[in-house]
Amino acid sequence: MTRSKLPENPRSIFAEMTQLAIQHGALNMSQGFPSFPASQELKELASQAILEDHNQYAPMTGLLALRVAISQMFESQHQAFYDPNQEICVTAGATQGIFTAIQATVFKGDEVILFTPAYDCYEPAIKVAGGIPVKIPMRLPDFTIDWDQVRDAITSKTKMIIINSPHNPSGKLMTHEDMLQLEKIAVENDLIVLSDEVYEFMVFDDLEHRSASRYPGLKERSFVMGSFGKTFHVTGWKTGFCLAPPELMKEFLKVHQQVVFCVNQPIQHAIAHYLKQPQHYLDLGEFYQRKRDLFLNLIKDSRFQFTPSESTYFQLLDYSDITDESDLAFAKAITVNHKIASIPISVFMQGRDPKMLRFCFAKEDEELVAAAKILNEL
Repeated sequence: MTRSKLPENPRSIFAEMTQLAIQHGALNMSQGFPSFPASQELKELASQAILEDHNQYAPMTGLLALRVAISQMFESQHQAFYDPNQEICVTAGATQGIFTAIQATVFKGDEVILFTPAYDCYEPAIKVAGGIPVKIPMRLPDFTIDWDQVRDAITSKTKMIIINSPHNPSGKLMTHEDMLQLEKIAVENDLIVLSDEVYEFMVFDDLEHRSASRYPGLKERSFVMGSFGKTFHVTGWKTGFCLAPPELMKEFLKVHQQVVFCVNQPIQHAIAHYLKQPQHYLDLGEFYQRKRDLFLNLIKDSRFQFTPSESTYFQLLDYSDITDESDLAFAKAITVNHKIASIPISVFMQGRDPKMLRFCFAKEDEELVAAAKILNEL
């Protein structure tokens, strides 16, 4: 009988809640994708690239024009230079980049530290590589990291630390002090860092995203992951990128070549042209902050408690004043009975249940109004 590398890997909660929403005709604020259209200009650029017959294999690392544009973006935003010829690879979405980085550098028995609640692609990738996930719970209710606990968790087998900032599901940003602590730990213990930064432009209230690329001790040992799907409202295009120093990128490309080899060429042409106007991504924080503020203002008199999200397009709502039910039971109940779907976050927290649900506010304003009406009645 065939053995499984992931014998206990459950069905994704995102797929489960989305199917439940479809089945019951519920407003889907669970899975993280926008309900509004992508830029007409970007869609026309993609169509133009197809019509101009940019339809064959792209270079393995991605179109040079796109790699140059990514390099310029990081130099402008983070004062960090990445060589387009040695340190940048276009990926089939950030998830493929994360999987590839882990397969390329984690060996059987290696330990990988991650912080819970953690996005659900990290742990399976570690296990497929033969590694051992070491889960450190974030402190509640503010979703911060206890760096002393991180130090205590490091052993001779620790190979990598995975961070996610801006953080899904909490919207929490790592601070400058957090990054300095991480840098010190990584350098002292010669660790690889995988920095998942896919929501980097969705930052609110004049706060600042601090990329691992800004810190010399981290830049020289980090995989940095980004997502054009998230940034440009085209999650179905599955186009992201990985940045890494040459010695890490060399190993990354050995696996990338076997997993996908290259990424959709016409989409790369479109994005390379679109990036020439930085406002296309620099305006994203203001765009989503307006939606966050609209949503929270509409539910301010509800029985939900909340701290406004610092970033991403997710908002956690504490429902402890409404019911003592588990978050999974409550999420399913309001999907079936009240026609609104969300994500219970306990499934990413080793059984801890802070009585919070994650709602995606990357929706048309009319949908946010409809969602608030439902939530206000609970």
